[in-house]
Amino acid sequence: MASHIVGLPRIGPKRELKFALESFWDGKSSAEELQNVAAGLRSCIWKQLADAGIKYIPSNTFSYYDQMLDTTAMLGAVPPRYGWKCSEVGLETYFSMARGNAHVPAMEMTKWFDTNYHYIVPELGPHIRFSYASHKAVDEFKEAKALGLDTVPVLIGPVSYLLLSKPARGTEQSFPPLSLLRYILPVYKEVVAELKAAGATWIQFDEPTLVWDLDANQLQAFAHAYSELESSLSGLNVLIETYFADLTAEAYKTLTSLKGVTGYGFDLIRGEKTLDLINNGFPSGKHLFAGVVDGRNIWANDLASSLCTLQALEGIVGKDKIIVSTSCSLLHTAVDIVNETELDKEVKSWLAFAAQKVVEVNALAKALSGHKDEAFFSTNAAAQASRKSSPKVTNEAVQKAAAALKGSDLRRATNVTARLDAQQKKLNLPILPTTTIGSFPQTIDVRRVRREFKDKKISEEDYVNAMKEEINKVVKLQEELDIDVLVHGEPERNDMVEYFGEQLSGFAFTSNGWVQSYGSRCVKPPIIYGDVSRPKPMTVFWSSLAQGMTKRPIKGMLTGPVTILNWSFVRNDQPRFKTCYQIALAIKDEVEDLEKAGITVIQIDEPALREGLPLRKAEQALYLGWAVHSFRITNCGVQDTTQIHTHMCYSNFNDIIHSIIDMDADVITIENSKSDEKLLSALPEGLKFGSGIGPGVYDVHSPRIPSDTELCVKIKNIIKVLENNMIWVNPDCGLKTRKYSEVQPALSNMVAAAKYNRQMLRRSD
Repeated sequence: MASHIVGLPRIGPKRELKFALESFWDGKSSAEELQNVAAGLRSCIWKQLADAGIKYIPSNTFSYYDQMLDTTAMLGAVPPRYGWKCSEVGLETYFSMARGNAHVPAMEMTKWFDTNYHYIVPELGPHIRFSYASHKAVDEFKEAKALGLDTVPVLIGPVSYLLLSKPARGTEQSFPPLSLLRYILPVYKEVVAELKAAGATWIQFDEPTLVWDLDANQLQAFAHAYSELESSLSGLNVLIETYFADLTAEAYKTLTSLKGVTGYGFDLIRGEKTLDLINNGFPSGKHLFAGVVDGRNIWANDLASSLCTLQALEGIVGKDKIIVSTSCSLLHTAVDIVNETELDKEVKSWLAFAAQKVVEVNALAKALSGHKDEAFFSTNAAAQASRKSSPKVTNEAVQKAAAALKGSDLRRATNVTARLDAQQKKLNLPILPTTTIGSFPQTIDVRRVRREFKDKKISEEDYVNAMKEEINKVVKLQEELDIDVLVHGEPERNDMVEYFGEQLSGFAFTSNGWVQSYGSRCVKPPIIYGDVSRPKPMTVFWSSLAQGMTKRPIKGMLTGPVTILNWSFVRNDQPRFKTCYQIALAIKDEVEDLEKAGITVIQIDEPALREGLPLRKAEQALYLGWAVHSFRITNCGVQDTTQIHTHMCYSNFNDIIHSIIDMDADVITIENSKSDEKLLSALPEGLKFGSGIGPGVYDVHSPRIPSDTELCVKIKNIIKVLENNMIWVNPDCGLKTRKYSEVQPALSNMVAAAKYNRQMLRRSD
């Protein structure tokens, strides 16, 4: 029985790609050196899959940034501002689109479906001219071929590419990128022809938008696209891969009716209802790529249960037509648990990272063909039983407290207008107050001190003194810049979720469990294996320390419960809302302790609120209900004079704006600049924010420094849309990835622009 992997992790077991990219961007290494590192990582993982017995090994899932940007390069869909000359898209143009440069901003970046992975959003208009401008898919196929490996080249499908795009700058926002389908298909035909000539026998088109609620026109686009491609695909086996959710009955019918298609891939972890569609009818003679091994979480597969599912499917589609697969690409999970030497042994036995999932896929394929590894299955069953019975998992007091929240509606007793009046009397802030989102640059010295303390090479006293010195530097800089509400800069935190998880019960942590978020940005998600509680205060010491250095308000900085949930590997043995309520109660304790310590402004970040939104509309209201309630739980007990902020970034929040308002925060800061001010342009007409709102005025993920003139215009545009007494001025996001040489002039220009607009408002009064 055959086995298949949808896509592969790219960063390397020790983040080799991250360091190679950053070295190249800093001018410390050449393009050739970067390409050699990438080739080495690809070669290693391809050989590992071949050695593990995987038959259908993917190629072209490796990326320097993301596969959507790779597809933009392949199609020659480079926005004019990057000065591309219609030749092969090189690294300079590629990274300018992703990161911007000294002269032009980057393209918009947003979340990939409901994951913490990001993609660069294509900008398309009616006058764009597509051309075959990147041969990466063919080059990587040939690269694997030279190693003696026949791979399955993977392309983002043409319809999903267009549905995930947006109208280009200067184009009417009503312009439908899907109308360009007939213009991109010739490029796809060229790519397919080259792959056939290079010896490809299979090709995989990822069409994940098939899991959306699609209208008849969108569904028809799939039928048209693959009908047009049918003759070009002749002689190839064609796999259409879907993932992240169920398909509707209409989408399933469309997919299984596509011309020239050999097989269909389904996520049977997050798309369990798809099983019913398969049971009710599967095309005769077609292949089913059954995604029964979870590509998005780190729990070991219940092999016995998966084998039962596969055996039932085999009875429907035929013995030689079922292929065991992952539910989605393995880029969403950590690389290899072998690298984890400090994890609790019992907890470790419950886990499977990408390398282990490959073994699980092959073990299931062998078992399905009658060659079951009894010892492997027995060990797996013992681990499943251990997890169900372990006292490490359950805390009855926590479960009882969280259960009491179901059906309640906790929120602050006073409405936001009255609260803001009380807060202004205490804070006495100017109109258009300035602030930052939380973090300041994480310098080499800061990272070194944190690492040395973790490795017990320096004392706690030395560590605290070093952090105190850094915090003092950050506070003084903000005072010099005349920022109104300050932050302490978070030098003690490597990651906004990991930091809190390390101090909460029910969490486990890895040493090398890195996952790519975008480009060189990697995160190390905590593992929530049990009930969550807060044994002691987590941030009070650092926030109090910083507040003692200035008379201006310092924001207490917390990560909200929904973001901690969505940016962790979450236990799958209870509903997610139960775990979220537990985290909310822990954060509530921290909020109230910060207030007692004299912190009058507290920011509870929820950048991942939108990320967890189910892909199917019918399921969204339930999620938003408990997610918004979880946030309100965290601050329902504070005084009216304590100002609660929240922050959100890098998602499309416009369609949940009413839920964001229902969170009942006093101030909301939202990413706005990297998405071309989409937040402002798409606000529902007549919508009133009762709270303060800070649309980000510049993109922090680009090294580009905006001028004060540019920022003046941005603030003026915000004033046109929002009530000026509600507006805050701030960057898009935290500043940890930037350098001080970039941050200081950018913030200086931001403050100058805010002051200029204050003067203009006073003159107009």
